[in-house]
Amino acid sequence: MKITIPIPQAFPDLTVKEVLEDYFLIPRKIRHFLRTKKHVRVNGELINWQSPILAGDLLELTFDEEDYPEKSIPLGQADLVEELYQDEHLIIVNKPEGMKTHGNEPNEIALLNHVSSYVGQTCYVVHRLDMETSGAILFAKNPFILPILNRLLEDKVIYRDYLALCQGQLKMTDWTITDKIGRDRHDRRKRVVDNRKGQAALTEIRRLETTGKSSLVSCHLQTGRTHQIRVHLAHHGHAIIGDPLYSTISAPRLMLHAQKLSLTHPLTLEKISVEARSESFEREVKKTGFN
Repeated sequence: MKITIPIPQAFPDLTVKEVLEDYFLIPRKIRHFLRTKKHVRVNGELINWQSPILAGDLLELTFDEEDYPEKSIPLGQADLVEELYQDEHLIIVNKPEGMKTHGNEPNEIALLNHVSSYVGQTCYVVHRLDMETSGAILFAKNPFILPILNRLLEDKVIYRDYLALCQGQLKMTDWTITDKIGRDRHDRRKRVVDNRKGQAALTEIRRLETTGKSSLVSCHLQTGRTHQIRVHLAHHGHAIIGDPLYSTISAPRLMLHAQKLSLTHPLTLEKISVEARSESFEREVKKTGFN
């Protein structure tokens, strides 16, 4: 696997060693192989690891099979993938509701398998969407970019915005929920608010429209706990309509949709922002009386 990276103008002032170790998060063993095999070049030339990387440089990294052993998974159906953005390192797609992000068993086919078929190589999960949730989701196209994207997710600079149709009238226009979330001891499928032992979770809610019985809201995630939006809203009496675990109001689907995903590409520094639509979500919203 060969990775070629044109260094953009606003790239941090770092040495070759710092770029590989601190910015690209390449493991020590693999950095050792890169060095001993002379698999790092800048502008086609071998370079001292303490040399600075400059804007306009072309950084070339060559990885052997032993560096990143090839991972093979069953391929799915490429025609089920709706691409929102793609380059040589990552792909963002529009996940349909009712499809798992990845399988729980080795031969189980899920969105990851369909995306890998679409791309023509094994891809890697960066973050999940619940099976019942639709919308924008990000995958890494190679094991080199995966830890870099994971760090962006941990640093909360991959921005995710959702639309939700929930029960009742929200009184506040803007609302921040900070309840901690833990496992439900009585039902392994569910999560609950547990402010004593749970994990920190922060959801920002904005009311868009409201009727007598329901509210359409925008939700911005600052953390990514399992079922976070679903649990936060349900705990405060505003369960998402159609939620099979937390709501008593049924609908043809869970009324939660990942509408927008934004990030700055860690290699090109390009600002990427995509929006996903869901006909089924929009249809059910209109049935409820919203515009």
